Parts: sequence; C-alpha cells; structure tokens
Amino acid sequence: MFPETLVEGEAAMAVQSPPSQPSNVQRLAEPSQLLKTAIVHLINYQDDAELATRAVPELTKLLADDDPVVVNKAAMIVNQLTRKEASRRVLVQSSSMVAAVVRAMTTAVDMETARCAASVLHSLSHQREGLNAIFKSGGIPALVRMLSSPVESVLFYAITTLHNLLLHQEGAKMAVRLADGLQRMVPLLKKSNPKFLAITTDCLQLLSYGNQESKLIILANGGPEGLVFIMRNYNYEKLLWTTSRVLKVLSVCPSNKPAIVESGGMQSLGQHLTGSSQRLIQNCLWTLRNLSDAATKQEGLDGLLQILVTQLGSDDVNMLTCATGILSNLTCNNSRNKTLVTQFGGVESLIHAVLRAGEKEDVAEPAVCALRHLTSRHQDAELAQNAVRLHYGVPAVVKLLGQPHYWPVVKATVGLIRNLALCPANQAPLREAGAIPRLVNLLLKAHQDTQRHASSAQQTYQDGVRMEEIVEGCTGALHILARDPINRGEIASMQTIPLFVQLLYSYVENVKRVSAGVLCELALDKQSAELIDAEGASAPLMELLHSNNEGIATYAAAVLFRISEDKSSDYRKRVSVELTHSLFKHDPAAWEMVSISIHLVYPRPAPNESRKLAPADPRDLDKRELAGLKMDGWMDYKTDISKTFL
Repeated sequence: MFPETLVEGEAAMAVQSPPSQPSNVQRLAEPSQLLKTAIVHLINYQDDAELATRAVPELTKLLADDDPVVVNKAAMIVNQLTRKEASRRVLVQSSSMVAAVVRAMTTAVDMETARCAASVLHSLSHQREGLNAIFKSGGIPALVRMLSSPVESVLFYAITTLHNLLLHQEGAKMAVRLADGLQRMVPLLKKSNPKFLAITTDCLQLLSYGNQESKLIILANGGPEGLVFIMRNYNYEKLLWTTSRVLKVLSVCPSNKPAIVESGGMQSLGQHLTGSSQRLIQNCLWTLRNLSDAATKQEGLDGLLQILVTQLGSDDVNMLTCATGILSNLTCNNSRNKTLVTQFGGVESLIHAVLRAGEKEDVAEPAVCALRHLTSRHQDAELAQNAVRLHYGVPAVVKLLGQPHYWPVVKATVGLIRNLALCPANQAPLREAGAIPRLVNLLLKAHQDTQRHASSAQQTYQDGVRMEEIVEGCTGALHILARDPINRGEIASMQTIPLFVQLLYSYVENVKRVSAGVLCELALDKQSAELIDAEGASAPLMELLHSNNEGIATYAAAVLFRISEDKSSDYRKRVSVELTHSLFKHDPAAWEMVSISIHLVYPRPAPNESRKLAPADPRDLDKRELAGLKMDGWMDYKTDISKTFL
C-alpha cells in the first residue's frame, strides 16, 4: 500500500487477484499514489520556476553576446526552458528576455539560432502575457522578416506566431500591415503543406476583413490566382474552408471580383457545393453570389447551374437566397445559361422557391428576376413562358404585386408578367389572376409619386427603385396584355386612356414608347380610338412622329392611322403626308417620290364626297417592323448583391 517505504532492492508482495478486479488494498492505494504524484509535480514546478528565475538574467546577457556560438547555445537553452510551463511563465514576465530573443532571431547568422528563437516566440504566443510581450518587444516586424526564411520550421513558427497575434493581440493587424506582412504572406500560397496553407489563408482573412487597402495588396501580389488554385487542387477541409473565407471577403471588392472570376473561381467554388461540409458549402455559395454579377459572360458553368437548380429545393433560407441570387445574375443577358437552366427544370424550381419565400425579399426578388430572364430572348423562352403557367405559377407571380410593396420585387414581377403575356396561352390566366387591375393600380400610384416630385430635379426612388421604371414597366405589361381583345376591353374600362395620353408627354423616352404602344393596341377598338382622339392625343402623337426613336415614331404613326379612319378625307390626307414625311425623312429621294404619289392617290374630293381609308396595318407603315412588337421582354439586368461590407 505504501511502496515508498520498501527497503531499496526489496520487491513488493504479489497480490493474488485478476488484473480486471483490483484488490481492496490496491484500491486504497490509488489516492495516496495520486497525492504523491501531485506533490512531485508541484516540487518539480517550483524547481523549474526557481531555475528559470535564476537563469534569466544570465541568459539575457548571453543572447546579446557577440559570439554567434554563444548566442546559439543560449537560444537552445531558452528554447528548452519554454517546454515547461513554470519556466515559460517566468520567461514571459521578463520583457528584457523576450526582447533579447527577438533580437537574436533578427540578427542570427545561422539557421539553427533563428529556429530556436522562433520556437521560443511560438511557445510564448500561446499565453496572453506572451503575446503582449512579443508585441511590445517589436516581435511582429521580426516575425514578418522570418516569412522569407528558406527553413520550413522557421516559416511554420513565424506564421503560427503571427496567426496567434492576429487572433488575440490588439494592434497586431495594423502592425503586420505596416511591416508589409501581406506582401510576404501572399507568395506563401505556393507552398504545398495543407496545414501551413490553412494558417496562412486564415491570416489573410484576418488582415483583409473590412480593410480595402489589404484587399488591393492581396490582388497586386497575385492572391486571387493562388487562392483559386487551392480551391481547385486540395481536399483538406479546413484549408478549403479558410481559403473560401478569404475569397468571400475579396468577392465584395470590385477590383478583386473580376480577377477571381477570370482565374476560374466560379468553377472552382462550384465543385465544393456537393460535399459534406456545410460550413464550406455556405462560404462557397455566398462567395459565388457575390461574384455572380461579374461572371455573366463566363463559360463552362453548366455543372454549377445544374447544382444551383437542385439547391433551389433546399429548406435552408441562406442556401435559397444564394442559389436564387446566383441564378438571377448568371442568366442575365446570357442566352446559353437561360436555355440550360430552363432545360434543367429551373422554371418549376424557381416557382416553388417563390412560393416558399413568402415575405423574404432576399429570395423573392432574385427568384422572380431569374424567371424574368428565362422567359425572354433565348431559344426556349416560349417553353419557359408556358412552364410558368403549367406549374401553376401565374397566381403566385401576380400575388407579388399586392401590398405591402417592396419595389424591387414589384419591378421584377412587372417585367415577368410582361414576358408571360407574350405567350397567347397566358393571357387569360393572367387576367383571371387579377393582373390587370393590380398593374393599373401600381401604375397610378407610381405616376402620382412622380408627379408629386416633378417640380424637383431629383428622381423619385423607393427601396432603390425609380418610380419612372415602375411607370414604364406597368405600361409595357399592359401593352402586351392589350393584344388580347378581352384584356383590351378591361384595360380601357378602367379609365386608363387619359393617363396613357398624358404619358405621351413624359420626359422619359421609354415611357413615351410604351404609352404609344399600349394606345396602338387599344386603338384597334373603335370606341377606344374615339376616346383616344377625344383626349387630344393627336397633337402629342404628331410631335412623336418626328422622334429619333424608331419605336416611338412607328407606334405614333399606327395610332394616328387608327384614330383617323372616320375622319374627313382632308384630315386623312394631312395625316398621311405627315406620316410619310416622318417615315421617309432620312431618304429625300423616296420622300419626293411618295409626295408625288400622294397627290395621285388622294386627289382633293368633290363637295359632299368622302373617301374612307382602308384600315392600315401598322406594319405596313414602313419597311421597318413595329419596334416593341418584336421585343420579347424587358432587358435583363444583373444585380451587385455583395451587400455585406467585408
């Protein structure tokens, strides 16, 4: 029970009991043995502390010796002392000792001395007092210089110590930047040790977060290329995670963004979206979301697009936010990506995302924008327009126009409705879902807002959206909906014609174009044509005939033709001359020939004689097609959605 009482050389009596079942004597001996061990450790701790206390003054002098051999031996001894906690605490409390170690590392003429000194600082950096002592002793510039060492162990000690300082020491980040630490760290991305790279990339993240100058230094030293290379070629999860964190920070920098994309960042980040590490997937998604507005022309994203469509089924709101945002930007003005997403079942998935989004604008807006892109200007646009209806998306889309208004969502929805209306089969479902009254109400509200601020030079913004854009969008959507006779009657019955005529005077050219376009459709009905004429539309339409905008001039011509059908022969002739002059104003020879033919075709009528013009097809007014009737959707627009300042 008390083996220490045995005479030296004697053996303790063997206990007859199986090893798995200790005897009562053995169980009673355990506490005394633990107590003995603790006492021995305490004595050793005190001995270590006393030894270090006595040795520190002499070792400090030896570290400053002129003889490199003496300095080397002293550094080795100090390194041994830091292996034990008691002596390490004593060393930390001596600022002169820490300063001597820093100086020895800086002036070392042999790699072994530098290695021992770097090891000492590394050991001290695991304690808060040690970090403070290193910082106050000028250790950061010295450690930064060590990042150029050819010795791997010195590099490891230096980067790890700097990492600890960046994490826990106030003022360390600025000190590292001032010591040109970033310029030394970025080239280290070419190293091959995954654990070393993980520490290095984490240092880059700590230094660049919230500091634009650091981001630009990383860019100038080739950081994006090195980081993308790591994402493409390594599979160590911690390294991939720390690297993705740096890329996430850099992805909100306008200068770094294109550099990351051009280095293949979209493809490299995309290859990690199907892994098992959720933290890595989240970082990759946010980074892709931030980069996506700079990657609309990138090729080779087929696999990424397919993965993103799959992720639209996620219940994770962050994943849904990112997937919809990325798809919205990657389908902007890229017909190939639009076709691919449509073929991958993107329309149905986006509709489900809209339904699940509820009041989450960060999901609803990009999802609707993506649908708007998919329903226009690519080979499968009509397929996408039909798919929205077939997957019961029309009511969900129209519902987004209701209160409360979040204007970016409204703007995207209006554009989507316009595109959907291009498909004849969607006209009735849109009407039945209540699209027309909602569009008219939005138009009235937006127009009233613009009128209230008309006296000031500033444009009317709500949630970052100009109200003139809402006016243009709603009018454009009603223009396409008016192609259907029933819709045409409903639009006219809501007292909209006076407003459309008023919009002909707008200072915004696109508003003039769409208002002339909707009047062109409404004028197909005789009653509406009479109302248009009664509202005094002829005067602004005559003026718009001379517009340099081809669409405006052609629509104005069409409306004038339609409202002049029941007018006198003189009036029709005057309109005809004005139209022809406008349409051929850039071709004097053609104008001369046409002006002669007009007098032949339209001789002055005899008294009480009238000549009725045949209804004119607007497309026959000119060799040009009616601008707008051939337009198959609003122009796509991409969004810089890297909102978080990093």
